[in-house]
Amino acid sequence: MKPLDLDVFPCRSDNFGVLVHCPESGLTASIDAPELDAIVAAADRRGWKITHVFTTHHHGDHVEANLALKEKYGCEIIGPREEAVAIPGLDQAVGDGDVFEFGDHTVRVIETPGHTAGHVCYHLPDDKLLFAADTLFALGCGRLFERPATDMWHSLQKLAALPDETAVYFGHEYTLSNARFALTIDPENERLKARAAEIEAKRQRGEFTIPTTIGLEKETNPFLRAADPSIRRNLLMEGSTNEEVFAEIRKRKDHF
Repeated sequence: MKPLDLDVFPCRSDNFGVLVHCPESGLTASIDAPELDAIVAAADRRGWKITHVFTTHHHGDHVEANLALKEKYGCEIIGPREEAVAIPGLDQAVGDGDVFEFGDHTVRVIETPGHTAGHVCYHLPDDKLLFAADTLFALGCGRLFERPATDMWHSLQKLAALPDETAVYFGHEYTLSNARFALTIDPENERLKARAAEIEAKRQRGEFTIPTTIGLEKETNPFLRAADPSIRRNLLMEGSTNEEVFAEIRKRKDHF
């Protein structure tokens, strides 16, 4: 089995577009559909025809181009069952634990409510890939629009349980702001300090910060580290539950 080819490119003001191409079958999936022209340009540049859209959630900056891509390519749109009525052009509704094939590559659906009620992530275990959209960012997580902090905490735990080497592709270039915030929560974390400096340098050079890995996020992302004693001391929440600590971190980020 040949490895998948990935193309990452900017969309809108701060979205990432990602195309995933299976060289053996010729299939190409767009991870969400944030901007038609950017997606088509990327496909044309690589000589790929978009056959699928893997939709993660219903927000406009992730589904805006669904119908236009379907009209242009006749592609199949896959998306979350819990948000089916809000996903334009949906052909296949999927939920937690569902598995489907993309060429010779297995795709596993992980339901991650929090940012929205039915947000899903797409995990390709054999390829060590996770498309996390707005659930897990580099050094961050999505805002809680439709589900409480407890739900998001449990969603993030599902992702944190994946193998450390899993490459994580996320929906937005928020990493610099996330790094600066993370240092206010976890200021003694030497790995985080080094990573924040690397991110500052990358952004100054105009480079993307995508992808990250599950292992790196577990070491440095405060939203995955609510159980860490130093974070709890810093927040004066040593007797609180993990969910309570996570909720406090999320609230602070909302006002950062």
